[in-house]
Amino acid sequence: MAKTTGIKTASVLAFERKLANSDAVMFAGNWDGTEWAPVRIQEKAVRGTISNRLKNALVSDPAKLDAEIQKANLQRVDVAALPADADTLKMTFTLRVLGNLTTPSVCNDKLYQDTLQGVIEGYIQEHGFNELARRYATNLANGRFLWRNRVGAEHIRVVVTHDKKAWEFNAHDYPLRDFDGQAEGVKALAAVIESGLKGDTFVLLNVEAYVRLGEGQEVFPSQELVLDSNSSKSKVLYQVNEVAALHSQKVGNALRTIDTWHPQVDSLGAIAVEPYGSVTSRGIACRQPKEKMDFYTLLDNWVTKGEIPVPEQQHYVMAVLIRGGVFGEKSE
Repeated sequence: MAKTTGIKTASVLAFERKLANSDAVMFAGNWDGTEWAPVRIQEKAVRGTISNRLKNALVSDPAKLDAEIQKANLQRVDVAALPADADTLKMTFTLRVLGNLTTPSVCNDKLYQDTLQGVIEGYIQEHGFNELARRYATNLANGRFLWRNRVGAEHIRVVVTHDKKAWEFNAHDYPLRDFDGQAEGVKALAAVIESGLKGDTFVLLNVEAYVRLGEGQEVFPSQELVLDSNSSKSKVLYQVNEVAALHSQKVGNALRTIDTWHPQVDSLGAIAVEPYGSVTSRGIACRQPKEKMDFYTLLDNWVTKGEIPVPEQQHYVMAVLIRGGVFGEKSE
């Protein structure tokens, strides 16, 4: 592509997300059973111990340390667990795949929009959405959306249905760190997701995951952010109509954890697609603007300067647009 002149990034630019998933609700039952009861949130009041780091003045004085340790660490928290006669967690959610990526939901610059549309159409013509769709499909197959509920499970079965088709996966057969697998079920599911991203057909996936944990084992819904300082509980768990659940944002974050093209992939593996490659649990941004690997640098160079990124970074840029967000140029 020839270098483009006279094009500036639109000051107002936004894309709607193209992977629209629901909250994931939780049920309890038995691995070989057919009856499923909602997982309820219970409240628990506990007397904990003092285990946080203390000031040097307390640590260096045995008498003061003993006095501090004797204080009760009283907590009221939410918990969720399988009943004593149930060994399996069932988690369900729906995923709608939307098309029309070439058109922003908001853009106040016609020239920029036309150029951006040409860039996206060129990408679709050259690569399609096969690579991205295969990665999204893999994250459904491997049960990444289960988060902590996936850890240490004896068996995990994921069932994805669309229209009258169904795919069943053993989640342990699909790795979390790479997307090199070419299983037929994943490829078939990826083809459906790709058709949705292209806008060829309406795609609504129903996802069910069955996780064999053991009778009475604790499960892990999303934790609510406690904004009310007067709250009597130090931990509040998320529920939908009194059923334990994961936030749609948490599920969506897992589905878009496909970025293995960032500079720190050897140590971190796949991370969620974010404009700066942010990994909040590690407190780092993997895509630094000074390295020209962040979304905004790549997009601006591609659209306004005609500098086409390598294919891997093209996939990343399109994945951020599929994620959606507000990407307009900030005034200085």
